Amino acid sequence: MLERLSSQNAPKAIGSYSPASRVDNLIFTSGQLGLEPTTGKLAGDDITSQATQAMNNLKAILEDNGSSLAKIVKTTVYLSDIADFASFDKVYQGFFAGQYPARTAFQVGALPMAAKVEVEVVALIEE
Repeated sequence: MLERLSSQNAPKAIGSYSPASRVDNLIFTSGQLGLEPTTGKLAGDDITSQATQAMNNLKAILEDNGSSLAKIVKTTVYLSDIADFASFDKVYQGFFAGQYPARTAFQVGALPMAAKVEVEVVALIEE
């Protein structure tokens, strides 16, 4: 069964997509930028503030839909500059208790709104 998901605690979509979709016991999120939910603007100009907000947005989507960061199976990270990888990774580590999901990270040509990072995940539904 396919279900489109949303969250009152994450930013509204800036295009024609759902924040997440559920298939069976999996949630697939759309990529999350470091947008503040209340303003729809980037949390800051630096990788640390944007990465922190992107992860908080993912956390909200997952928790509002029966999952959590601890249930993430796979993360994909898009960076506008691969030189920001170490700074992103430091933020990322703070969202997990030493048990990290599988992850892919790479540099892309550009991200929406000139963001520095976009993160998407696949997570299990709590059962």
